[in-house]
Amino acid sequence: MMKRTKIYFKFKLSTIVNASMLLFLLFVMLSCAQTKKDEVLWVHLLDGNSLAGWTALSGNATYDIKNVVITGTTVIHTINTYLSSDVNYDNLILESEFKVHPEMNSGIQIRSNSFPYYQGGNVHGYQFEIDPSKRTWSAGIFDQSKRGWLHPVTKNIEVQNAFKQNDWNHYRIETINDSIKTWINGVPASFLIDDKTASGFISLQVHSIAPNQKEGTEKQWRNTNILTENLEKHLLKTPLTPIVTKNKLTKREKETGWKMLRDGLSTKCWRDAKLDHFPKQALIDFRDRILEDAEPEPNMVRSTKAAISV
Repeated sequence: MMKRTKIYFKFKLSTIVNASMLLFLLFVMLSCAQTKKDEVLWVHLLDGNSLAGWTALSGNATYDIKNVVITGTTVIHTINTYLSSDVNYDNLILESEFKVHPEMNSGIQIRSNSFPYYQGGNVHGYQFEIDPSKRTWSAGIFDQSKRGWLHPVTKNIEVQNAFKQNDWNHYRIETINDSIKTWINGVPASFLIDDKTASGFISLQVHSIAPNQKEGTEKQWRNTNILTENLEKHLLKTPLTPIVTKNKLTKREKETGWKMLRDGLSTKCWRDAKLDHFPKQALIDFRDRILEDAEPEPNMVRSTKAAISV
């Protein structure tokens, strides 16, 4: 008959404490590993050593890159110059840092384009203002070479105070479909709903200078990165109420004589081409101020913003 042997294990309190610490550290390491998986995978727009993949458009200002900092330098007798990405983008999140001379206006362009048939190829599109002047409208949204100001920050004192003169400032820009938002140094600056331009290149602007201004003034950018995938999980909330320009005239359009052809709510002042009134049997939908046939035929065009200059 086999004898049973009882084995007893003795543990010191310090051993138990050490084991608990080990388990805690293991938990922290696993948590860090998961956090690393969820980190924002920013894409660097420049390699830090060259301007490969970028082209200067419109004007003749110069650009160079050194120690990961892009420097744009003003040149006399030239129009605005735009260092532009060779790739077009639509929805994205962009972050960048910039520093500008106190007397020089500048900007970052998103969804911008250059077509031979429009102003001889001049760059146009959404510009996120860099404004070191006394008005400090930095992070406002301007439609460059087109409609002008879409979202100035004239009444946002917090945004104006957020700009740091003679120092590096941080921009965050989110463009998702018709929603465009900006932040400067962490402060929500602009929130625009506009569907004018769906895609285009990114540009860094060196503004033209007057004949009496000093040539060779510098503007600098660094850490310019973007996200183009899984954007929804990285979007920030903004407390701002959006300015909506869809199917509406901008301030500049009103000042230059443009008028809406229709009110977006009715068929007032419109008639059938062969009648003296609008056809009563027509099925029309005015949802979101868009004139649309409620029973459209194939390939029918929707009418959004229609305006004339008188």
